[in-house]
Amino acid sequence: MRFETEDWHTAGEPFRIVTSVATTGATVAERRVRAMTGAPDDARRFLCLEPRGHDDMYGGFITPPDDEGADFGVLFWHKDGFSTACGHGTIALGAWAVETGRVAAPDDGEATVTIDVPSGRVQAVVHREGGRTTRVVFRSVASRVLVTGVPLTTSRGDVEVDLVFGGAVYATLPASAVGLSVEPQHTAALIAIGREIKWAVDRHPAAQLDDQRLSGVYGTILVDDLGRDATGPHQRNVTVFADGEVDRSPCGSGTAARVALLHARGELAEGEVLTHDSIIGTRFLGRVAATIAEGVLPEVEGMAHRVGSSTFELDPRDPLAAGFSLR
Repeated sequence: MRFETEDWHTAGEPFRIVTSVATTGATVAERRVRAMTGAPDDARRFLCLEPRGHDDMYGGFITPPDDEGADFGVLFWHKDGFSTACGHGTIALGAWAVETGRVAAPDDGEATVTIDVPSGRVQAVVHREGGRTTRVVFRSVASRVLVTGVPLTTSRGDVEVDLVFGGAVYATLPASAVGLSVEPQHTAALIAIGREIKWAVDRHPAAQLDDQRLSGVYGTILVDDLGRDATGPHQRNVTVFADGEVDRSPCGSGTAARVALLHARGELAEGEVLTHDSIIGTRFLGRVAATIAEGVLPEVEGMAHRVGSSTFELDPRDPLAAGFSLR
């Protein structure tokens, strides 16, 4: 195995971009299912897990788009497999596509990068000033509330969780409901309860969608309410996704889900902005771009930065080609 990668981060969350992994399928959604076994999954493990990655690594394989309406497609991956959506990755891909010239962009103005992902077609609107990217707006798939007030008994007491779709299904609740706050010193406890809640509601009927490829709970979002400011609600969150991964960013698709939930509750009106902070203090801005029959179309604003490029090679004598995880 030999792979050239380009690494970015969006608000602190890594995103490893790989253009050389071949996948098959008529659509990106079909490519995701087929990638779960065979060579693409071997490549995911090789690039994501230790000793070449880590338990909180994230990345994507660039694929052809579903049709000529998009610039390219992507298969998002993490330590446990392939996800259906990734807002922070979409923001990184928008910045990457413009910087590498894959999508033309003006020195001053904006360029729209259209990307096919397993949950649908999304866009990254890349804003430029003086030849530099200054911010990227992720336009998500339609997002909606699936069910609210699901009662659950946990190791930290009885709680109620809401299930919301934002390209993936999330369980969300206040961190205070389990006696925690979204702060770095509570990371281990947040992982433990986030993992517990995800698996407890993974097979809830509301999380079983018409497209079974999107079904199941992807992660748990624990939230601190920081009140309201002049533009709208201000919250801090941590998303514990897959099987115990911690999103360092405020989570792009998770922010889309929170936008849908707050809008449904009447706490985020059109024209208002959700200020969404992460466990490390980085920030996304979320808003309702439009209300449609399927729910809302969220927009999430953030910024990505290039970290560097790497060449990963497998020594044929290396017994750890498949990588390993300690979580």
